[in-house]
Amino acid sequence: MDDPGADGAHRIGPYALLGRQRTVRGGEVFAARTDEGLLVTVTVVRPELAADPGFRDRFRAAVEAARTLSGAFLVPVVDADADAPVPWLATEFTAGLPLWQAVDRHGPLSEPAQRVLADGLARALAVLHAAGTVHGEVSPDSVLLTMDGPRITALGIVGATGSPAPAPTDDMYDLGSTVLFAASGGEPDTGALPVSLREVIGGCLYPEPPDRPTAEQLVDYLRRQDLPALGGSWLPPAVTADMAAATAAVGSVSAGGGDRGPFPPPPVIAAGTGVSRRKLIIGLAGGVAVLGGAAAALAFSGDSAPAPDGRAGGPGSTARPAPPSGARSTSASSASPSSADGPEPVVLAGPDAAKAWSGAGKHAPTCLEASDKVVMVATDTATSFLDAATGKSVFPQLNTTNDFGTSSDKYPTAYADGVFYLLCDTPNQSGLLAAFDAASGKVKWATKMADVDPGGGTRTAMYTSNYVAAAGNTVYVCGHVLEIDGKFSIEDPTTGYIRAFDAATGKGLWRVKGTDINNVLVPPSGSHLLATSAVPGKKASRVQMIDAGRRGARGWNVSGQDSGFYFNPGWPLTCYAAGLFLFAGGNGDTLFAVEAATGSEKWHQRFEAKNGDRVRIGAPFSSLDGATVYVAVGSDLVALAAADGTPRWAAKLDGASDMGSSNLFQAALRVSGRSAQCSADTVFATDSAKTLWAIDAATGRARWKYSDPGQPDVGFLWTVGGDRVFIASHLTLTAIAAHGR
Repeated sequence: MDDPGADGAHRIGPYALLGRQRTVRGGEVFAARTDEGLLVTVTVVRPELAADPGFRDRFRAAVEAARTLSGAFLVPVVDADADAPVPWLATEFTAGLPLWQAVDRHGPLSEPAQRVLADGLARALAVLHAAGTVHGEVSPDSVLLTMDGPRITALGIVGATGSPAPAPTDDMYDLGSTVLFAASGGEPDTGALPVSLREVIGGCLYPEPPDRPTAEQLVDYLRRQDLPALGGSWLPPAVTADMAAATAAVGSVSAGGGDRGPFPPPPVIAAGTGVSRRKLIIGLAGGVAVLGGAAAALAFSGDSAPAPDGRAGGPGSTARPAPPSGARSTSASSASPSSADGPEPVVLAGPDAAKAWSGAGKHAPTCLEASDKVVMVATDTATSFLDAATGKSVFPQLNTTNDFGTSSDKYPTAYADGVFYLLCDTPNQSGLLAAFDAASGKVKWATKMADVDPGGGTRTAMYTSNYVAAAGNTVYVCGHVLEIDGKFSIEDPTTGYIRAFDAATGKGLWRVKGTDINNVLVPPSGSHLLATSAVPGKKASRVQMIDAGRRGARGWNVSGQDSGFYFNPGWPLTCYAAGLFLFAGGNGDTLFAVEAATGSEKWHQRFEAKNGDRVRIGAPFSSLDGATVYVAVGSDLVALAAADGTPRWAAKLDGASDMGSSNLFQAALRVSGRSAQCSADTVFATDSAKTLWAIDAATGRARWKYSDPGQPDVGFLWTVGGDRVFIASHLTLTAIAAHGR
């Protein structure tokens, strides 16, 4: 991303970014303009996709292919840069409204409008499939409603991700899910479809890909019905009015050239009548993580009875409902409001942090882990151990290295009970799990992790490691499986695994793998793990218990939220506190707390925006003592009592991100990595302005903030040890006390 220009607008390539419009599976979508004032839409590729080997070559080839495509329902590609630090794609600006926003605000589309939607999407996909390309991102987020029909881009970023590439049948499943969303408002119930569409859209949702119709067959099916054409506008007046307002707002920003977003500033809404944990209304300015841009009050709806079967439930995916044969889920009913006042939100503001110490090395750290006494620093050349109080070296360097380091979906270090764990390589071996004594820096043991399953035939399975965690006497490594076919590897990111090792010796204990294991939570205690799964284009997400005491046997399972959320092998997007597992469910707007052993719902809190926009909560995390759970919702961080979900405080960010849009907590993003951690009395969290906040866990007020103007584009690495936080930026490592003194 380029630096801000003189007019304050952030740029990518030759375009000034006006503001974030929406999120799609492949990245973030922005309204932008050229220096001549021409409006375009720019999609910034997700960092984890850009880091994938070979992605840039595939993306470049896909762009060239997309430039040759045209169709009434395709948005043309006008520019792209596969070699930029953050790859991006520019398409013609299209005056329209995302389907999810139209349905969320105004309800399901009429039957004639659903038919226009299905026909337009099928015609667009028919063009793509005939050219040998696949979109991979058809969803209520990526489909635009325009006056002339639906529109999708001629290139979906996910369609350029390579092996395992989406297939045309996956696009058809996505089409069916999208039309079902438009018909039902999100419920995975094909009964909401009109008779004229029920058979063919239901066919798109068949579990077996070969049973789904092709795009051309769907177009032909609708044509043969020969139903009367829709007279006048295909959209209701309320939707076209929203569409006109959004388009006018973008146009005014383009003309003015200085505003930071395509939407008017969010209103500051005062606390409502003061509802307690049953219906607590908190006024938040710019605080709700909505997919439209405007913000409003957060409402917590909790303290309700458990689902009829005693387990957490909720409606399935809004973007990708489960197939009709598997769609069955339940939801706890919301209770009525009470009259107690709730906490007032606190705008975060604090002094710059005072550094305890700072020093530079010869090589940039790739991984950090810390205890209260020692900091372990891994680079691409060695592993060092520093005194946490002074920053001076305390043990000899080791030749263990980590080239790929920490990212949003990888965390290759852990610390527990006086031992550091590191996923690493040496000059002679790769794919190791090593354990180091924190009191001496000596190697306790090292186990080979780049493991290939033996088997007959030409195809074997290799395990790639994403995440390590330790609990009790066991160390766990989680990740995904690569299929090896002859000389080539065929990546299947939908298959995850858990491997358990003896913490004292490194000896392997057991392993499990499957498409029902995408990311895994290892609590600091107990024998119950939590695995979540979501196979894009296949079925809704599931959350299940893995019983470590029974060598990884599957336990209870419940429905999670939409399928894209938990599709992230290795890194957990859930948390554990006071014997409870916590995770996002429903339509992504509800935090569920269930008993770890049984899956029975203890409580839930639903977050909603008063203006009707959809809310999606981020990955929850807990205090060290497990008494408090924190969840980020866009620009807001909310503290809840782990025992019953009672809100304790809400803190909110102010200002803009480093890209000029609303500032968000990194923990509010779907794929966020370890972007929030706790010490005994302080919450540490990063935001999209590349600032680290230290927040008083008792009050929600900021103790201090830290920002390094010279930090890398991807931000800094950081970890917490004892009452200090340690930050690596380029070659520099800095320590700051939790209280800033």
